[in-house]
Parts: sequence; structure tokens; C-alpha cells
Amino acid sequence: MDYCSVFQRRADAKACIKGSCRYPDITGVMKLYQLCGCVMVTVEVEGLPTGQKPCGGTIFAFHIHDGRECSGDREDCFADAGGHYDPHGCPHPYHAGDMPPLFGACGRAFLAFVTDRFRVNEVLGRAVIIHGMDDDFRTQPSGNSGEKIACGIIHGICK
Repeated sequence: MDYCSVFQRRADAKACIKGSCRYPDITGVMKLYQLCGCVMVTVEVEGLPTGQKPCGGTIFAFHIHDGRECSGDREDCFADAGGHYDPHGCPHPYHAGDMPPLFGACGRAFLAFVTDRFRVNEVLGRAVIIHGMDDDFRTQPSGNSGEKIACGIIHGICK
């Protein structure tokens, strides 16, 4: 498949990502393209925290969550986003909503990947979360990925 040709058409869904009250500079867009048997996901984010150390601080866990709201309480601004999207009861990192991490550079990140863990219509209305730390891909249930620093809701796009 020529993945570059996918970008010549409109995405099937997108999420506008915004930072929490502690990280108001974070903004971004995740786009989802339904392909035959898989989904191409792209995400562009800016305003991410920048690390001061050469060996850490700029890798961010990135997941689709089960919840349908980017709201919460004083302890967790996005508590209503719930846990990772996991319709099959798999352990982490095999949840359908577990995705590759975002590698920050100068406060920005770009990621494009293909997954067969879900179809676009299965994640419409769900929250996508950027966490403040990297995902260790072991700790249950969420990879010890830290605070939820940004959130967006996945919506379909009218063609």
C-alpha cells in the first residue's frame, strides 16, 4: 500500500488535543484514516514540556481511553477519560488503545503509524490522552505513564 496517498484524502476522524490547566500550551490534532483491515493514525502536537536532561523527560505515553469526556477533578483534570480502551480484556500494552509513544523535540512531536487493534468507528467519541511520562510497557494497568497532561475527543469528519 502507498501510505503517502492516504494523506491526499480527508481523514475519517480526528481529535483536537488540548492541554490541562497545568499544561495550557499543549495543542494538537490526531487524525485517523480507515484503511482495509487497519487504521493509519497521525498526530501533531506542540507546547509539550521540554526536558532539561539529555537522557530523559521528552517521551510521552499516548493512549486512547475508554471515557468520552475530557473533564475531571482537582486531582486529575481528565479523570472522566477513564482507563485505556480495552474491549477485549487484554493486559497492558495489548489494549486496543495502547499506541506508540510521542517523542518530543523542542516541545513538538509528530507520529504516524498503522494499527489493526481497532477500526475508526469503534473509537469515535472516545478520549485520546497524552501522559506526562513515557510508558514502561509493563506496569498494569497503564504502563506507569504518569499524569494526564492533554486530552481530546475523537470525532468523525463529514465528507
